[in-house]
Amino acid sequence: MIVIKSIDVAIIAKKFLVKGYNIEPSAAKMLLELNPKNIDEVITEICRVANGKFIISVEDVKKAISAILNNKKRTEVKIEKREKKEEIKVLKDITGSSFCEGKVEDFIAYFNSRFEKLSKILRNRIRAVEIANIGKIRGEEVEVIGMISNIREISEGYLIELEDKTGRINCIATGKLREIAEELLGDEVIGVSGTVRGKTIIANRIIFPDIPINGKKINKKDFYIVFISDTHFGSREFLEKKWKKFVEWLNGEAGNGKIRDVASRVKYVIVAGDIVDGVGVYPGQENDLEIIDIYKQYEKAAMHFDEIPSDIKIIVSPGNHDAVRQAEPQPALPKEIRKIFSNNVKHVGNPALVDLEGVKVLIYHGRSLDDVITKIPRLSYDKPHEAMEELLKRRHLCPIYGGKTPIAPEKEDYLVIDEIPDIIHSGHVHTYGAGFYRGVLLINSSTWQAQTEFQKKMNLNPNPCNVAVYRPGGELIRLRF
Repeated sequence: MIVIKSIDVAIIAKKFLVKGYNIEPSAAKMLLELNPKNIDEVITEICRVANGKFIISVEDVKKAISAILNNKKRTEVKIEKREKKEEIKVLKDITGSSFCEGKVEDFIAYFNSRFEKLSKILRNRIRAVEIANIGKIRGEEVEVIGMISNIREISEGYLIELEDKTGRINCIATGKLREIAEELLGDEVIGVSGTVRGKTIIANRIIFPDIPINGKKINKKDFYIVFISDTHFGSREFLEKKWKKFVEWLNGEAGNGKIRDVASRVKYVIVAGDIVDGVGVYPGQENDLEIIDIYKQYEKAAMHFDEIPSDIKIIVSPGNHDAVRQAEPQPALPKEIRKIFSNNVKHVGNPALVDLEGVKVLIYHGRSLDDVITKIPRLSYDKPHEAMEELLKRRHLCPIYGGKTPIAPEKEDYLVIDEIPDIIHSGHVHTYGAGFYRGVLLINSSTWQAQTEFQKKMNLNPNPCNVAVYRPGGELIRLRF
C-alpha cells in the first residue's frame, strides 16, 4: 500500500468525531496507508462493525477492511454469475392471441374447452361413462365426469347437478362426502363414483382433477428468483422508503453475510400484477392517488424498476389495477406503455407460464382468490397460499364463473392449469403466504402499498413489504423490508 501524506491522524479523528466515535491513534495510523478515495467508505464500514462501541480499535479497522474485501469478492461473483445469458421461454400467454367478441358462440366454445381440458385430466384416473348411457345401468357402480351446474343442500346431504355434452344427472353426497361437497364450486369439473339408483347417483367418492401425490422435484439451480407483486406505483400509500431498502439489498448495499450473498445471485424478479394503482378502479380512488395520470404512474414504475440492477431480468404480468382489460385472461401491457420500460423488463400476460432455465413458473395475479376465500369458510386472507392450493386441486385459476372475477370467453380456456408448474406466484390480496402443495411451491407475495382509506372501509388489512426469495431446488427465504 502507498502511504498518503495529504491525510493525517487529526483529519481521520475528526471524521470519526462527526459520526460520534473516537479512534485510537494506532488505528488511525493504519488508515493512513489507504487510498484517500476509499477513506469514507472504510470509515462507514468501521462504524458499522464497531456496533455501538465508543472507541475504535485496531481490531475494528481490520474487521472493516476484511468485510470490504469480502464484499468485493462477492461483487465479482455476482458479475460472473449474471453475465450468463438468461434463458426465458414463454410457454403460455394470451397476448396477441385474443379474438373473442363476447358472442354466444364464444361462451359455448369457452366452456367446451374448459370441460374437455379438465375431463381429459380426470380420464387418466377414472373410467368414466357418458351421462346419457347411465340410464341403461341399474344398481351398479359407475364413474362419471361432469361440470357442476348447480349444488344445493338437502336433508340427506348435498345434491350435485352434473352435466356433460350428452346430458345431466343428479348426484347425492352424504356422510363424509358432505364436507367435500359443501366446498364445491359452481362450473368446476369433477369426477363422481357411486351407485346408480333410478336417475340418481349415490356418491361414494368425489374426484378432483388435482395433481399427482408423488409431487414435483426441481433440480437445484445456482440462482435465486425474487417474487413481488402489487407495487401500486402512483398511490399515496406507496411505501417509498421500504422500496428503497429493497433495491439497496438487490444492489448489494444492504444486509450482511448470507443475505448479501443471496442478493448477488438473484437473476430474476417476477412481478405478479398491479404494477400501478390505476385510475377509476374503485369509488373515490382519486383521493388515494399521488399521481392521477396513468402514463405518469407507469413512468414512475419504470423509474423504480431502473433502480434494480440492469443485469437482473424483471418479468412483469398485469393485474386488475393495470391498463389492460379487466376480464381474464389479460394480455400484457399495451405497446405504448411497454416502451416506457427498459430492455431488462419482459412483459407477459395474466396468467402466463414461463420457463426460467428449466424452472416452470405460473404467474397469476390472483383476483379469483377473493371468490374462493368467500366461498370456502375455512380459508382466509391471512393464509392466501391455502386458497391457492384449492386452485391447484381444481386445476383451474378461476373455477367460479360469474363471481367477482370477470372471464373473457376465449375459444380456449387459458385459465386451466393443464401443465403442472414448479411454482405458482400470485398477489392481489396484499398479504403474504408461501408453502408447498404436492411439490409445487405456492407464493403470494404481499404488496408495497400501506392500507388505503378504501381498504379501511372494506376491512382489508394489508401485510406489506414481504419478499419471497427462492433458489430452485433449494431454500425459500422470506425477507421483510
